[in-house]
Amino acid sequence: MSSKIDPTLKYQKTHEWARLDGNVIVVGISDHAQDALSDLVFVDLPRVGTALKAGERFGTVESVKAASDVYMPVAGVITAINVALERTPETINTDPYVNGWLIKITPTNAADLGILLDATAYGQYLAEEHV
Repeated sequence: MSSKIDPTLKYQKTHEWARLDGNVIVVGISDHAQDALSDLVFVDLPRVGTALKAGERFGTVESVKAASDVYMPVAGVITAINVALERTPETINTDPYVNGWLIKITPTNAADLGILLDATAYGQYLAEEHV
């Protein structure tokens, strides 16, 4: 199956996506990641107010197959978590780019998004990863 890649997002090689929404960055996991994990059953997210550096682990998504850590795309402070995922983590499987978001952060420097992969580069990375 080929994964859906939203062309408006930025991506990490660890399969998180980031979207600038005003002065907040919304973060989730890619369609590729949710497909690889299969049916998600639990999400562990940080507390609002937690400050983390780019690349630091901020939570875990667990499926019937495995648990996977999720990482900050940029440095910042967690301003919101998607509490609906506590009851319905499978939303990530059906809608990873809209209702399946994980956290919102106020970035230390929004320009850091520029170091992430664009949709084309992420698609190339996925193609190389599965050769």
